[in-house]
Amino acid sequence: MKIAIANDVAMAAEALRRVVASTAEHQVLWIARTGAEAVRMCADNRPDLILMDLNMPELDGVEATRQIMEQSPCAILVVTGRPQDNVNQVFRALGAGALDVTATPVLQGKPDGDLELLAKIRTMDKLIRHSGGNQAMMPKTAAHANGNGNHGNHGNHHGAETPDAPQRVTSLLAIGASTGGPIAVAKMLAGWKPPRGCAIVVVQHIDQNFADNFARWLAEHLEMPVRSAEDGDELAAGTVLVAKSNDHLTLDQNNRLRYDANPKDYAYRPSVDVFFRCVAQHWKGEAVGVLLTGMGRDGAEGLLAMRRAGHSTIAQDQASSAVYGMPRAAAELDAAQMILPLAKIGTILRNTLGGGS
Repeated sequence: MKIAIANDVAMAAEALRRVVASTAEHQVLWIARTGAEAVRMCADNRPDLILMDLNMPELDGVEATRQIMEQSPCAILVVTGRPQDNVNQVFRALGAGALDVTATPVLQGKPDGDLELLAKIRTMDKLIRHSGGNQAMMPKTAAHANGNGNHGNHGNHHGAETPDAPQRVTSLLAIGASTGGPIAVAKMLAGWKPPRGCAIVVVQHIDQNFADNFARWLAEHLEMPVRSAEDGDELAAGTVLVAKSNDHLTLDQNNRLRYDANPKDYAYRPSVDVFFRCVAQHWKGEAVGVLLTGMGRDGAEGLLAMRRAGHSTIAQDQASSAVYGMPRAAAELDAAQMILPLAKIGTILRNTLGGGS
């Protein structure tokens, strides 16, 4: 792969260059010292992947990501020191179109940091090749280009109180997302109070080291409890459960959530397809499957399986998607009964499943 680096810290940029140069299959295409320089250099010489820092002069990594995805889209991996200390910036960058996040090896303080970064780059390479390269990274539109992370009511509430006695789960909302997904999920669910008996499961492509942060961040934006799904958990009415592992989240015949490393050859981890197929196979109540913005094709075949099982299926439309890959694949398979702008999906959920706002 042709890899670019955007980082204003000379020591960090050099560490990243050495990691990339240590392998025969990758080459460093250019190094930008500011966000604005990264935007210009990407327009002149577009790489396969950019390793993007968050804190840079002129333009930060969030704004640089947004402008690159608008003007000359390509795959972007956020590589920054201690991403857990920059949660809001990280999710704004993911909302603007970055694929994933990892820590800068030289700042991580771990002896195997270089190997972890190379493993992440190999995963990005698989995703890019599986998705058809840079041509699959569709430019964003003004309808969702700001990526500012403001999603309605949030700040003081961290989820509604749970009742003393657990409710029986009678309906299930299954959500799959990738590139741009965190902000899309937050916007879609903002202000909604699900009806009694409704459980929500989110499968978002995100590194397992940051999945708990995603659950906490999402909880700040919603009026319902949000937590990471643990192996063996039962579906919980009125609660959002978020996949937290690079293994695949599954739903067994007893409606318990499990993690499974197989299939091991899937580039998408955790896979939306795997979870949606489990819902189609095992869930006997009412269910709605929603496939949101993302690079690649993960989730399309699973959404089709849900539709064939008699469940309602929705895919996000192109205009409101950060990257119109996964929803487009669902549209091509006729897996989605409805293809809707993000702003309208929440209304459909209220009409289909009920609940308040």
